[in-house]
Parts: sequence; C-alpha cells; structure tokens
Amino acid sequence: MFNKGEELLKLCKEQNKKISEIVIEKEMKDSNMSYEELMDKMGKVLDIMKNSATSALDKEVISVSKITGGNAKKMEDYKNKGNTICGDLIISAMAKALSTSEINASMGKIVAAPTAGASGILPSALITVKEKFNLSDKELIHGLFTAAGIGEIVAKNATISGAEGGCQAECGVASSMAAAAIVELVGGDVESSFHAASFALINILGLVCDPIAGLVEFPCALRNASGVINALISADLAIAGVKSLLPFDEVVDAMYKVGKAMPESLRETALGGIAATPTGEEYKRRLL
Repeated sequence: MFNKGEELLKLCKEQNKKISEIVIEKEMKDSNMSYEELMDKMGKVLDIMKNSATSALDKEVISVSKITGGNAKKMEDYKNKGNTICGDLIISAMAKALSTSEINASMGKIVAAPTAGASGILPSALITVKEKFNLSDKELIHGLFTAAGIGEIVAKNATISGAEGGCQAECGVASSMAAAAIVELVGGDVESSFHAASFALINILGLVCDPIAGLVEFPCALRNASGVINALISADLAIAGVKSLLPFDEVVDAMYKVGKAMPESLRETALGGIAATPTGEEYKRRLL
C-alpha cells in the first residue's frame, strides 16, 4: 500500500483517514489477521511497554555489567520532591525512558521500537501523553500503529541500525515515530504528524553510536531520555503550526546519507566517541 511517506500521506488524504487507520488496514492484509486479532496483538505489545516504562521507577534496576542503573528511580524521586527545573511532565517522561533502558540492560523484557537500544522513547512518549490527556489504551494502540508506519518507511528507505547509521538511526527514528504518534493522539492532522516526524530526525541528525565497551547502556540510556523530549517538542512544534521545509522522505534520505558518511568508529563499534576516551577504555578493560 505504501513504501514512502508521500504515498502514505496521499492515501490518508484520498481516503480521509488517519495514519493509524491506513497502517492497520495494511497489517490486516499482510498478516491475514482480523481487526480484533491485530488490536489484541498490539495490546500485548503495549502491556510490555507499560511494564518496562514503570518497573524501574520505584526500585533500582542495575545492568548486567553493573556499570549503570538506578537512574530512573533517581529521576522519579527528584520529580516527587516537586522542585525540578523542567517540570513534572518532562522529568516523568525522562524517568520512564530511563526505566525501559534499564530493564533492557538488565535483560528484562522490552519491545524493540525500533531497536532495543532506543526502546525507551516510544513507550515513555505514549504513556506521558496518555497521562496528560487521559487517553484510553485503545487510543494508545492506534498510536503504536502510527509509529509503526513511520518506522516501516524509514526501515525500507534508510536504516534503523546503529551499526549502519549511528544513533540517529535508532534514537532518532524512535523519536520520529513517537512524534508522529503524539500528534495523531492529540488530534493533529496527518501533515502535522509528518512535520513532527521530520523535526525529530532533523534535531539529532548525525548523532553517533558510541556505547562504552560496546554495551547498550551508556550513553544509550541518556539518549533515550533526551530522545523522548525530542519527540515531545517536535510534536508541539508541528501542532503549533511550524512546518518542515523538507518533506519527510527527503529527511529520511538525508539521514541515511549522513549515516553512510560516518566513519566506522562512530557506528556501534565502540572505537570512537566517548567509548574511546581514557575512562571509556578503562571501563572496557575492566568489563571485558
């Protein structure tokens, strides 16, 4: 039904449907599943996301390597003290993103969205918006289909792999997926969803992938926390009426070219960036 953003946008306009509705129809056809079966399956995905986004808020969850963990609880405790710089919504979103990252690093169950390394962004974004606007789980499930449609377009035309495109292809794409979903969830139009998706990618174009010791822990969790905020501000920009000068498909193409231009040392090899600092190398020696 669609391979490009412009094709999905055209379908939405021609049929006067939301992104989620077109994606659901496509999934029903591709999977030979009924609407009810598909919603039930995505509902289970949402349940896993909810659990991972909240499980580390009230207890310290430490990574397998033991070099990271407990930061989701720190942020949640900080928020509960009531004197934050950014306010409760931002701090809560960051805490939830960190929670999923910590569940991932401790070998718990998460949903790769689109990857394990970026898995904290979409759950946190959706749950944060649900809490603010009192949305239903059914609405969130539709939001997940919107996010899936954006992710599918990027995966088909560029990459969602840090080893191929840097962290822009993981946390950047996750932010893009989340931003588009948020816009639809709060009543924005289809064009605004694509503007938001574009902004989220543009905002962190060129972000490298440089995990210390090659582990999906640091700085990965921090980039999940900043990634969800990127999604939220990108959605607000689009809903306010700010428009991307570039179509989404061109932004995706640019991201892919930037990823290909990155040296191998900055694409998940732990040979560059902060992974190659003296302290980063010391952690690597200690762990490996």
